Amino acid sequence: MSTINHGNDPDKKGDALKAQRFQMLEDIAKELAGEVVFPTYFDAVLRLRKVLQDPNQSIGGIAAAVAMEPLISAKLLHLANSVAFNPEGRELVDLKSAITRLGLNAVRSAAMSIVMTQLLRAKGMAEFSALTHELWEHSIRSAAAARIIARGAPRLNADEAMLGGLIHDLGAFYMLYRATQYEELRHRPESVKYLIIQWHESIGVSLFSALGLPEEITEATIDHDRIRPTPDPVRTLQDVIYVANMLAGGHFEWIMQDQPNASMELAVLEEKYGHLKPEIEELTQQMRSAFA
Repeated sequence: MSTINHGNDPDKKGDALKAQRFQMLEDIAKELAGEVVFPTYFDAVLRLRKVLQDPNQSIGGIAAAVAMEPLISAKLLHLANSVAFNPEGRELVDLKSAITRLGLNAVRSAAMSIVMTQLLRAKGMAEFSALTHELWEHSIRSAAAARIIARGAPRLNADEAMLGGLIHDLGAFYMLYRATQYEELRHRPESVKYLIIQWHESIGVSLFSALGLPEEITEATIDHDRIRPTPDPVRTLQDVIYVANMLAGGHFEWIMQDQPNASMELAVLEEKYGHLKPEIEELTQQMRSAFA
């Protein structure tokens, strides 16, 4: 990895802190080249990923695999019976029917949501509680926005868009989790925030590849925090993730602190897509309840 310019870093405190930062980035690079380590429930998601990606796997086989993870099973049933996926009010009580109703991308989203909530609760994360809460709220809102935007775009899969919106900042969550392993960083959220601003997108892409997530979703998350002309209309999954991420707001004050013309471009985006915000807020509340 290249060196970092610390010129604008408000929390630079000595060579020990610099060394710890570089050590974390170096360790992350090594880990992403080998076996990725996450809290317990990530193991469950990695096991499920193999089943979900098998084109010859039946719904019954998927249901049997999901049933081995009680927490994921409960979340899927809850989500399948939420208003977002069950507007007619027909309650389901079996996992196979729930998976059929949700679709595989929504199942992946639910599994990933568990990973992310487990990250929030991992040992040592209390030091970063404000950052993790902000990122989690932003992720849920981005997932809701992506689903709603994609529903209005021809040839785009709303469930796949929801998954992309949910995990687009997984690199930031991963960096927060890894920062808990380093004494000098554990008590300096601002220093970790600086690293996230610089590296979360590129680390996220490497993380998605290491985890074997769909290439289309991985590519759609590239440069999602880089201001660009507002796509009108949205045509690709990358367009959807970008617009959803911008509409979701949240962490932009620090992610976009060095980007020129951000306010002007965001005003254009707000004018084009701001009318979707009430619908996004409604779905966000439903998803927050389902993923809690």
